Amino acid sequence: MGSTKRAAGSNRRTTIRRAVATDLQAVGRLGAMLLRAHHGFDPDRFMSAGPGAESGYAAFLGTQLDARDAIVLVAERGGEVVGYAYAGIEPRSWKELRERAGFIHDILVDEGNRRTGIADLLLDAAVAWVRRQGVPRVLLWTAARNEDAQRLFVRKGFRGTMIEMTLELPDVDRPGAGALPLLEPL
Repeated sequence: MGSTKRAAGSNRRTTIRRAVATDLQAVGRLGAMLLRAHHGFDPDRFMSAGPGAESGYAAFLGTQLDARDAIVLVAERGGEVVGYAYAGIEPRSWKELRERAGFIHDILVDEGNRRTGIADLLLDAAVAWVRRQGVPRVLLWTAARNEDAQRLFVRKGFRGTMIEMTLELPDVDRPGAGALPLLEPL
């Protein structure tokens, strides 16, 4: 898989292709940007990037490069990775009340390349991969405050189906802050 297209409003060609191990440093940097953006939207709900976020994200996505039920895509311009998408196939879930589905976990374009059509190309490529897997629907989550992403997803045909709601429990220690064990002996 690899396709080269001219993104809207751009004189430069963008190549969308499957990520390889040599892309992991760039993808880790972008993944950490995604983490920081979400933490900025709601620091109680989303984990902090902290030191090592880039290498941690790169290591995680590295485990997905050869997975049969996942794909990591990159958008490349002028030899530089400027965006990525991470998608997978999720089995039927009684917990989530849904059949087997494709799930777009991440999509991000670096700030200097936004509004050029690259996110559209990444999203189209991820959806096309899900379709080739024979899966009839694609799901994704988007932060409530990420209105730009929501507009993109609606424009591409996604519709709202669930709303995540969060309740913070202020009397419970946070992980890494002297938290109690998850299970106490009986």
